[in-house]
Amino acid sequence: MLAAETHFQDIAALYRQHHSWLNAWLRRKLGCSEQAADLAHDTFVRILNARAPAQGLARLDAPRAYLSTTAQRLLVDRARHLRIEQSYLAGLAAMAGTLDGAPSPEAVLIALQSLQQLSAALQSLPVKGREAFLLHYLEDASQPVIAAQLGVSVRMVQKYLAQGLLRCHQVLDHG
Repeated sequence: MLAAETHFQDIAALYRQHHSWLNAWLRRKLGCSEQAADLAHDTFVRILNARAPAQGLARLDAPRAYLSTTAQRLLVDRARHLRIEQSYLAGLAAMAGTLDGAPSPEAVLIALQSLQQLSAALQSLPVKGREAFLLHYLEDASQPVIAAQLGVSVRMVQKYLAQGLLRCHQVLDHG
């Protein structure tokens, strides 16, 4: 059997065995069944698109911990994306108060589409690369602080930042 087939079968088994638990866990955490269902779905999509753990999904010692960690990371990503959107909207509101007229609906739409493209670009980065990029550019963390937090070298953080900037540039130029 091919490794990809085994990976998909492992994910299917993980889904059958733990989806209802994950959904209930997220429902308790979020207080909203619709958001919990969406995030449970996104968790399995993330696992499906990720490389399988070295020991394989079928032999995970703590499958629920693996699922909850993946879901928790998605929650953090969503919170960051929401902060970006809220920051942008606050900036638009401030601009509207100081300018003769508010931005046109077309300008707002173009800006929101650009933000969505940037968000997709950041999602395409490896987890540590995305984390480094967001810590540096959203939270103004220094490269040494990021390196310590991610357990990598400062040089690796610089590589992550360069990859993130390049990916954002590619998306905005060709998006």
